[in-house]
Amino acid sequence: MKKDKLPGLGKIHPDFFNRHIYRKLGKPDPSVLVKPQNGVDFGVIAIGPRVMVVSTDPFFIASELGMRKAAWFAVHIIASDVAVSGIAPKYLAVDLNLPPGITEGQLVELWDTVHSECSRLGISVVTGHTARYAGCNYPMVGGATMFGTGRRSKLIIPSAKEGDAVIVSKGPAIETTGLMAAYFPDFIESFYGPAFLKRARRIFYQMSTVKDAAIAASVGGLTSMHDATECGVWGGLFEIARHSRVGMRIDLDKIIIQEEARLVCSCFGIDPYKSISEGTLLATADRRKARAIISALESEGIPASIAGEVAGRGDGIKVFTGGSSYELDHPRVDPFWAKFEEHLLKRNERKNTRLS
Repeated sequence: MKKDKLPGLGKIHPDFFNRHIYRKLGKPDPSVLVKPQNGVDFGVIAIGPRVMVVSTDPFFIASELGMRKAAWFAVHIIASDVAVSGIAPKYLAVDLNLPPGITEGQLVELWDTVHSECSRLGISVVTGHTARYAGCNYPMVGGATMFGTGRRSKLIIPSAKEGDAVIVSKGPAIETTGLMAAYFPDFIESFYGPAFLKRARRIFYQMSTVKDAAIAASVGGLTSMHDATECGVWGGLFEIARHSRVGMRIDLDKIIIQEEARLVCSCFGIDPYKSISEGTLLATADRRKARAIISALESEGIPASIAGEVAGRGDGIKVFTGGSSYELDHPRVDPFWAKFEEHLLKRNERKNTRLS
């Protein structure tokens, strides 16, 4: 039997997920309120009048960032997926399958950062596994599961409704900008100079939706929240709409975009709206609460905008720009990964040439 390759790198496309994974989730259990599905970053289990929110991800340690930054990012990736439920992240289980070359000093710095960042966010580490194994390498050095518990009334199960406002925090390509500026500073500096590079590097600490989600949830009126990770703003909005069985009318010109993200994507030839954007909160909310949510985010230094509205399912998902419109489809493949790999290979080739 012919075995076709899966297209591209990164997350599996929603169509494949829905055909081959979504329908095969083990034994059904009525206590599982939210099961794995596109457009939802977490699962939920009912425990009496309370709920437990759960999310699992690779433990992503981009070692070239330095262990302190890399570990900060690893914690926030997984914490963000719980935070968008409206329930704060509370407990962490982490499996570290470390490369043989990691040093004692690097592991100490990694774990000291995990400890300090979890302490700051109110998260307790409850169990885990730590070992070095042949064949393991950066950046995927294991996996982690984050848990949150709270009253069921605080839970936001994504279900966007017709007439809701569509909210975007920070704009597209936040993670793309943060990682490209960390990995390829010389390339970016050659286009825009050292002052711009310094600004682009500061985007790194925007790569979290923990604060965004907590602020938005405190205002109320939310019907969904989603972290725009792989395939970016377009992938995330498509997933919200498909999951909620609604359409959307998105005004491209009203999606806030930071200059650093726009220019970094331009020099790498990346569409910012399709590119990985950990840290960008996508939300739908009662239109009567939308302005208050934007004001609350901006008062905490988080740029945000109302980018459109939720429409009926029959209206489709349309993007309006410059007096015309087009139907939005899922990007399928995130352009970040191919460009990241391309520039990583070029950099390594230059490095090997200098050493030869």
